[in-house]
Amino acid sequence: MMHVVNCQVQIENCWRSDRASMQSAADHAKLAADLRGAGPRRPHFEEHHMSLGSVNLGSLSVSRMIVGGNPFSGFSHQGRDRDSEMIRYFTASRIKETWKQAEQLGLNTFIGRCDRHITRLLREYRDEGGSIQWIAQTCPEYGSLDRSLSNALLGEAKAAFVHGGVMDNYLAGGRLGEAPAAIAQIRDAGLAAGIAGHQPKIFEWAESNLDVDFYMCSYYNSASRDESAEHIPGRREWFMPEDRQKMVDLIQGLSRPVIHYKVMAAGRNDPEQALELVGRYLRPQDAVCIGIYPQDKPGMMAENIGLLERHLQAPAESR
Repeated sequence: MMHVVNCQVQIENCWRSDRASMQSAADHAKLAADLRGAGPRRPHFEEHHMSLGSVNLGSLSVSRMIVGGNPFSGFSHQGRDRDSEMIRYFTASRIKETWKQAEQLGLNTFIGRCDRHITRLLREYRDEGGSIQWIAQTCPEYGSLDRSLSNALLGEAKAAFVHGGVMDNYLAGGRLGEAPAAIAQIRDAGLAAGIAGHQPKIFEWAESNLDVDFYMCSYYNSASRDESAEHIPGRREWFMPEDRQKMVDLIQGLSRPVIHYKVMAAGRNDPEQALELVGRYLRPQDAVCIGIYPQDKPGMMAENIGLLERHLQAPAESR
């Protein structure tokens, strides 16, 4: 276990920027307290196998709710203190237990970074009898797509996508023309291929210029990636309702299956309200990716599944 902890500390240090945080420690503490204690009481959902159905990304069948990996890797989008808290909480055993719980609840797919940390844990999990599918998120800090894909194949990924920060950065720099070669490289590796992004313009361009199996559309354009494709821990982020509305409206006309993500605004949105909106805009061919943090609420995953089930089953006129 000590080796795992040391590995996680090293990963954390690699991610930390020398830029000063734009929020104070008091702000972080208040946010954490608000996230744990605020909001109305939720309906209780038992942890039994639930069925949301599945959708196809190319030839890959995935559950309509997908486990998001940002919390596993300390990407809280809530500040440096919260990042560190998640890294300390998500030991190797807890990450694998989360995957196990997901499979027990009927979720068959995980989206996470294709770094050595996640790759190794997935191999361990499968050696221990787990079978969750992996959609690999390429890592912009690697610089080259080759290294990301090498790790994806080592971890037996079924699909991979160009990171949303990379696509944002391409858009800002007038380099979207580089995306087709990346998609071809992912396909040549034998994986279903997609792109992620935080701005509607990316997918408007992709509709006419890319042949992909799926899109990953962020509900929020929460930070500028003009200068760097990487997420910078501690940098101020914003989650604007108008950005969300622009994206969900765009999704309705896209020709490819969409994985909706950042639907909770990194823990800022009320789950009931957030998943009611997802239920309203999730098309029959779409899925949703949601990260969880059981330290805040042990039954969080089952609750989210139950809420989405209920809102997907609601008559259209009541949504």
